[in-house]
Amino acid sequence: MIAYLKGKLTHKSPTDVIVETNDGIGYIVHITLGTFNKIRALEEIKLLTHFIVKEDSQTLYGFAEEDERHIFIQLISVSGVGPATARLLLSTLSAQDVRNAIISENINVLKSAKGIGPKASKRIVLELKDKLLKDSGQESAVIAKTLTVNNIVQEEALSALIALGFNKVQVQKALNRISKTSKVINDSSELIKQALGQLSS
Repeated sequence: MIAYLKGKLTHKSPTDVIVETNDGIGYIVHITLGTFNKIRALEEIKLLTHFIVKEDSQTLYGFAEEDERHIFIQLISVSGVGPATARLLLSTLSAQDVRNAIISENINVLKSAKGIGPKASKRIVLELKDKLLKDSGQESAVIAKTLTVNNIVQEEALSALIALGFNKVQVQKALNRISKTSKVINDSSELIKQALGQLSS
């Protein structure tokens, strides 16, 4: 098992890098977009890795942080979720966002990654929620409670705005923009007010 690679970055792109170690061997390592953004300015690196061996291939996946590697390993343990899918999900969302979405059973967030459909999202939640709660203990339980409240608020706002005659897709986009740019809103009236501001502009 290769735990990490330390050496010079001789090639880097948003999808893979080559790490040349002191013994002159260059390792091709597949990475996520999140990891690329963290290492793009570096010349020397210590990259955490996960080594996958199949009948016809041996592949190294690299991560700038342990949290991302841990979520990647958890994702590929899910039936039907391979390394390519896990890497795509972690290139769309941060490790923390993936964890939060799983713990709060937020299927819509997981589906936002290209290639992750409703069935895969539900399977990921079903197989990983309890594991991630157990991993993080009480902290994750608090996160889950907060996110569940936030999901209820979002659903209430969505229903109200659709009832007012707005298009569901446009409403969802507005709510997603607000969730990314604002602090957590636990009051549906305030969320509706902000969404109306975006939908009417």
